[in-house]
Amino acid sequence: MTELELPGAFRERMAALMDPDTYQTLMDSYSQPRFKGIRTNTLKCSNDEMCAKIPFEAEKVPWCPTGYYIDPEVRPGKNPAYYAGLYYVQEPTAMIPAEALSPEPGDWVLDLCAAPGGKTTQLACKLKGQGLLVANELVKNRAAVLASNMERMGIANSLILNEFPERLDAGFHEAFDKILVDAPCSGEGMFRKEPAALSEWSVERVCQCAARQKKILETVDGLLKPGGVLVYSTCTFAPEENEQVVEALLATGRYTTEAIILPGLSGHGHPQWTDSGDERIGDTLRVMPGRIKGEGHFVARLRKTASLEEGGGGRRGKGKNKAPSSGLTRANRKELAVYKEFADPYLGNVDFGEIATVGDRLYALPAGLEPWRLSGLHVLRCGVYLGELKKNRFEPSHTLAMALKPENFSQVRCTADDEEAYAYLKGEPLPAEAQKGWTLVCWQGHPLGFGKASQGMIKNHFPKGLRIYKK
Repeated sequence: MTELELPGAFRERMAALMDPDTYQTLMDSYSQPRFKGIRTNTLKCSNDEMCAKIPFEAEKVPWCPTGYYIDPEVRPGKNPAYYAGLYYVQEPTAMIPAEALSPEPGDWVLDLCAAPGGKTTQLACKLKGQGLLVANELVKNRAAVLASNMERMGIANSLILNEFPERLDAGFHEAFDKILVDAPCSGEGMFRKEPAALSEWSVERVCQCAARQKKILETVDGLLKPGGVLVYSTCTFAPEENEQVVEALLATGRYTTEAIILPGLSGHGHPQWTDSGDERIGDTLRVMPGRIKGEGHFVARLRKTASLEEGGGGRRGKGKNKAPSSGLTRANRKELAVYKEFADPYLGNVDFGEIATVGDRLYALPAGLEPWRLSGLHVLRCGVYLGELKKNRFEPSHTLAMALKPENFSQVRCTADDEEAYAYLKGEPLPAEAQKGWTLVCWQGHPLGFGKASQGMIKNHFPKGLRIYKK
């Protein structure tokens, strides 16, 4: 790997901030190969099962119990285990923020800047299907990628939004136990991985990002419960975007930092890089390439110690009786009857709870989520997208297939053969045995999607946009 041509102003800033040894270690890292990783989706399998099913070597990541390094030349997105949702491809140090947040099953969790979904799906694994996971992404095309990744992982207790952060307050004022803000930043820690971050870098951009980050955290302050935990992270080295953003939040008097203790990580934030010199900033974490096997990150864990001023909490109830602009309404008798014609023979042992509609689409709502909270919000997905009503019949979705286990569906076509799995993933029909009707196609005990059996063949219903054409 050739050494990157770094901007002179960036080199000067880093040299002024760092001691000579740290600076030289950082500079040397830019001529070294980058690291690639995957993380087990424990909603579907264990570490041992995932490792047994992948055709490449994996080495443990110290700070993430479900994370693994893999050879940079490996293409993990071209494997049946990937399409079955057994793992997520993720840069190893990007696994740190979710580990630092460490939500518990039953928590209400917000991932505010969620795309493409690595940290979101990691949080979902920690929730174990309990509580609520709200994943928000402002950029529409990135939100679509987020939804696709969450679908593959089989996450049922989630809400996917495409919204400005400040618009969440009316429905979710001080509602979340844990919030992750992996903030948009100048990307200095990703120069090796993302050439665009290098080409777009400037001192002015650093300052612009810092101002935006502070504004985002002002909004988050209204969404986090008193006593709740916020993890703020970036993939940049700039103190303006890291220590100084945390300094501004501490200055509100409503937060305190908490130490992040994870195996293999020892670098800390620098109070001396702030105006106040607040020693609590030493609890934050700086992850430097060259000293660990991964890219650069900054991570802070903060606990909210007090509520906002009296009167703010009243906003939670606004819009409680309004019809959500998302079009989400509880399914009526006729819609439920059509759905039951499918569910009774195929999903006899599965109860998805309350079912709602958006147009002709049916959704199984996450437990405990009241529809009034979504008033005025742009909702991409709410719980499990079950499928679509079509002329008095119900057609199941790929999302439903990925949320199931083989024992949840009455008719299953299992294969342990990779070539047959690839044929399905390419969109080809499969030979049927005695099946007739909807069939859950599985590889080594894990769903890949639906097909419909008739006259000895299973017609392929794997989504066209996801199909593979080369291994």
